[in-house]
Amino acid sequence: MCDSTALSPMVPNEKSSCFHSATGGRRLGEKYKRGESRLLHCTAIQRGVSESLPSQRELTEPYWFTMETEKENTTQTAEEMTDRDLSEQIKRVTKESHIRAENTELMLSFQKGQVTLPQFKLLLCSLYEVYKALEEEMDRNCHHPSVAPIYFPAELARLEAVEKDLAYFYGPDWREKVVVPAATKRYCHRLRQIGKENPEFLVAHAYTRYLGDLSGGQVLGRIAQKSMGLRSSEGLSFFAFPGVSSPNRFKQLYRSRMNSVELTEEERNGVLEEAVRAFELNIQVFEDLQKMLLSAPKNKLQTSSTPVKMLQIPGAIIQSSPLFRALLGLFVAVATVGIGIYAF
Repeated sequence: MCDSTALSPMVPNEKSSCFHSATGGRRLGEKYKRGESRLLHCTAIQRGVSESLPSQRELTEPYWFTMETEKENTTQTAEEMTDRDLSEQIKRVTKESHIRAENTELMLSFQKGQVTLPQFKLLLCSLYEVYKALEEEMDRNCHHPSVAPIYFPAELARLEAVEKDLAYFYGPDWREKVVVPAATKRYCHRLRQIGKENPEFLVAHAYTRYLGDLSGGQVLGRIAQKSMGLRSSEGLSFFAFPGVSSPNRFKQLYRSRMNSVELTEEERNGVLEEAVRAFELNIQVFEDLQKMLLSAPKNKLQTSSTPVKMLQIPGAIIQSSPLFRALLGLFVAVATVGIGIYAF
């Protein structure tokens, strides 16, 4: 387990979130290899990530932001991003899979604003298993030179939030009621496998999941809260990122760190292949969840003290507001309930 409470020499006598030093890639890995395992932190999140990051670049689509590279590099704008940037390469190789994922029956239900409580609960069950595997492997490999630069447990970890939501919907014995399809088990097995054999591949899974969650979670959380009649944020902890004050700027930092990871050509190709695999695994989960919903008795999936409602946005609002439809489609497309669709 990595020490996420170390004091930063840049901010004497001050504890902060788990931001590492801006020395990602192999250089950071070499420090860990020499035994300097202390993580360096800064108070960037509380201060809006960093005074050195762009403060006015707020574009409509989440992906296109300027990024600050490591401090010895030149700041890149979106227009200056190159084909060698790992984030750009992942975007390109997963384009077809991204479209396929958006057009699964489950995703279309979200885009229409019509998701049942049983669907939502089953998604949470799968999210629990996936994040348990992902975050345990990230923790175990947090000193790996490819993982360390993108390791942000204080800001991004989802497992505890999902557990809280499951307890709300299923009760204190929720662990006995968790049901997941075979596709979810295959997904978790793959995460465990690469954590042991190819830790650099975790970069692909962390990117596709966490940035997707961060991109659309807040909007979808508000929609779910209103539509399902939930009190306050109960049952919606998954959508909240209390450690991230500016999602857009955090994503800039995350992409910068990820693009700084030094990989051999073979490793880079492996990460790109793994990004495609991540989408395929998620598509299989979507399809299996839908099959479970169609085949299982309704009373088995609807066991809850919470009234069963449709996660449905009033049709009048959708029909009367083209802008609302466009925004809803965008947020759903990039991050529907955090199930692995990352922000472009």
